[in-house]
Amino acid sequence: MAQLTYHVATTLDMFIADRNGVADESVFLYADDGGDFFESVRRYDAVLMGSKTYACGFRYGLKPGEPSGIAQAVHPDLKHFVFSRELDFESNDNVELVREDAASFTRRLKTGGRYRNTWLCGGGQLAGELLRHRLIDTLILKINPVLLGDGIPLFGPVKQKFNLELLSSKAYESGVVLSSCRIVYPS
Repeated sequence: MAQLTYHVATTLDMFIADRNGVADESVFLYADDGGDFFESVRRYDAVLMGSKTYACGFRYGLKPGEPSGIAQAVHPDLKHFVFSRELDFESNDNVELVREDAASFTRRLKTGGRYRNTWLCGGGQLAGELLRHRLIDTLILKINPVLLGDGIPLFGPVKQKFNLELLSSKAYESGVVLSSCRIVYPS
């Protein structure tokens, strides 16, 4: 079965953006990581994202139906699946608008065989829904030494206990820690 990795920047108190959805340099330390992030994006076959995460790119000139800026810069062939009932654009070879239930779609995607390594890049509500259905295999968290106190939680409103198995951890001079963990779902 294909792997789904939730790979996202977060604050120490586990927010992926401030309460207004801002996740730029005013919230996170985008310190040089030696290209680790860009290299990891190249490993993915597809990316899943919620409508708010995708729409963040509109602030920087992204047009509906275009691949995200990171994909355009680093991995132009990355297939995008955008989950939204509000956005309205024509799906194309690069970006598919998904209006159906996220868990059902993702389950089929994982068993379909075409995409072996899929990146969930946000948002919190989508991540929470996929976690609740036990569809996320790995977390890669770029933990910033920042406390927001309030914002968009890592898993939205979902509050469940799951154990994690640490796979790797790397600290950067900026204080950012990159941790990779496998989710251990209860039997």
